[in-house]
Amino acid sequence: MINTNINSKINYPFLLSPAAKDYLWGGLRLKEDYGKNIDINPLAETWECSTHPDGPSIVASGEFKGQTLSEVLKKNPHFLGTHPRTEGELPILVKLIDAKKKLSVQVHPDDEYAKLNENGSLGKTEMWYVIDADKNANLVYGFNCKIDKNKVKDSINNGTIEKYLKKVNVKKDDLFYIEAGTVHAIGEGTLIAEIQESSNLTYRLYDYNRVDKNGKLRELHIDKALDVMNCNSSDNVRQPMRLFSYKNGCSEELLCRCKYFEVHKSNINTERYKKMYDFKTQSNSFHVLLCVDGCGTIISDKEKLYFFKGDCIFVPANSANLKIHGIATLLNISC
Repeated sequence: MINTNINSKINYPFLLSPAAKDYLWGGLRLKEDYGKNIDINPLAETWECSTHPDGPSIVASGEFKGQTLSEVLKKNPHFLGTHPRTEGELPILVKLIDAKKKLSVQVHPDDEYAKLNENGSLGKTEMWYVIDADKNANLVYGFNCKIDKNKVKDSINNGTIEKYLKKVNVKKDDLFYIEAGTVHAIGEGTLIAEIQESSNLTYRLYDYNRVDKNGKLRELHIDKALDVMNCNSSDNVRQPMRLFSYKNGCSEELLCRCKYFEVHKSNINTERYKKMYDFKTQSNSFHVLLCVDGCGTIISDKEKLYFFKGDCIFVPANSANLKIHGIATLLNISC
């Protein structure tokens, strides 16, 4: 069913304050480079735009300041838009991830498996945009050969699974589309923006025998991981196509378009072009703007909203006519 409860009122953007996670592999870059004044250490992830109960975002500006994003959208469902995937809830989750150490080797289920086995949850297909990476950084993307599930299980038990994993070198501005069922792991020295389905389902296959802050081995989910994983070798690891367009004061690049989300990169430079960048959402979808570099101002007939590197802005569907001014790189996410 398409959401037909659409308010004709013009809607205005607002800043979000993230939930935070202190996973053992995290670092300090989100604090030091991205201004996240959050008192946990390490700071591994910030859930910048989230209505997931494991980490909801808080509205940080405007008339809804102090409320959770979940509360605001429940009271204002028209903010989500008419797209079928927005019916009743925010279908995406946007994160910043600072991997000082490598993450576990893991896999996510698809929607069908999650619905049947995880109390009706969404599955988890995701996209990574590499904001920065150390010189020799890499990640795991599937297997380097065709392998069956029995061999995968044996290699986990005898500690040899790493030799079957496909390692891919990464650099700033790389893209990776991680479809549900793809075995993967973010490598150390990588700073990533992750756009995903609104889900927190992760099945760990292997975690290098690491222990948590209580000295216990972290839980593995081998049986479920074997159920959902794709065992084929992975050849095409990056999104195959990028499309560019140019407008006054902004170049836009299509990074990813799939059935779960659409992501563009907007390079704003109104200082150079001496013109404002016009922006407006339509009635079909909200937009989320994640600033990964620079700073700027969003101007409407109501207010000026200042943003800086690391900030996340929620722009409801059917927004006011907006103008963006500044020098900044934004990830523009919608359904």
